[in-house]
Amino acid sequence: MKRALFFLGQFNNRDVEWFINNGQKIELRNGEKLIQKGNFIDSLYIVLSGQLSVCAENGDKQDIATLGSGEVVGEMSFLETRPPSVSVIARKTSVVYKISREVIELRLTTNPDFKANFYYGLALFLSNRLRKTTDQLGYGTAEEEDLIDTKILDGVAQAGSRFGQILHRFSEA
Repeated sequence: MKRALFFLGQFNNRDVEWFINNGQKIELRNGEKLIQKGNFIDSLYIVLSGQLSVCAENGDKQDIATLGSGEVVGEMSFLETRPPSVSVIARKTSVVYKISREVIELRLTTNPDFKANFYYGLALFLSNRLRKTTDQLGYGTAEEEDLIDTKILDGVAQAGSRFGQILHRFSEA
């Protein structure tokens, strides 16, 4: 879950409330696809519970990654406006927060602070994901895996409670 905290940690309480009020909860059954390789997606997702698998679907059924609670999904296609190069499939019953591209883009165009925080949060999230991938490939150092810049640490701590707010709100629905 740590990586989603990099993203959520950049927002203030008002922005988190905006996310909660403008997104929706979707439930996926085991084997159901959230994202189909090659098909454009129109939303950004955060895994609330369950387990998703990232796979290339090129005949080799091996999973590229496993995603759990707190992971952000669809961010690359959101940034590049390109279809995804992988599929994302539920490996067990999962609950996912979904917010549409259209709604996010409207907020980005009308709120410069939100825009700056959104893209900075995505940059931190993607940077952390790239470091983890580099480590997994054997090019990083194990000591650095859990290091967090002290400037970012406060936001990450607040993000834990914000993620809890999202979980609580959608568990009521």
